[in-house]
Amino acid sequence: MKCDSKDISGKKCKGAIDEAAKEIAAGNLIVYPTETVYGIGADIFNESAVKKLFLAKSRPFDMALSVGVSDRKMMESIAVLDENADKLVKAFLPGPLTIIIEKKPDVPDLVTSMSKKVGIRIPDHEVAIEIIKRTGPIVATSANLHSHPDATDIDSAVKDLGDSVSLYVNSGPSRLKKPSTIVWIMNGQVEIVRQGAITIKDIEEVLRC
Repeated sequence: MKCDSKDISGKKCKGAIDEAAKEIAAGNLIVYPTETVYGIGADIFNESAVKKLFLAKSRPFDMALSVGVSDRKMMESIAVLDENADKLVKAFLPGPLTIIIEKKPDVPDLVTSMSKKVGIRIPDHEVAIEIIKRTGPIVATSANLHSHPDATDIDSAVKDLGDSVSLYVNSGPSRLKKPSTIVWIMNGQVEIVRQGAITIKDIEEVLRC
């Protein structure tokens, strides 16, 4: 279904967002747009749906999944923000940054591959935000088969994932066409796990403040 973020209040876009929320609530998988690459989503609290997502991507179960939230309040409902995380959230989110921080106990171990940390971000894309507002936290990993190139358009996602996904929400080519930067925060220390759209220099400057 098409949903142009420039027409987020339009009938077609509202219909796509509503349908995406229904599919998530039903335990199904969706593909949705973000500013970085297209993501494949499932309700993080529905372990059956999360298992389907691992299988759809042919992703090893020992590789943790990141989580998308719509705002800081939703983030704090599933994770614990320390001082460094707070600085990064204020500086970069919504945006192309995933922060790995301590998870709340109710986040299933399946999502985090038994880790007590969870990778979490707020996408800078109105369509993604509107979907997540309706569904609650969803998986935010890239919509591709494991080890394949990231999907920066809907056709690439369909080619890789096919019928394993119940609904594809098409908002045109991804704006940034590169994945989020991933930052690991542990005991006050910060490690760059993956260089993405935000640079190491940008992050270091914020943390020095």
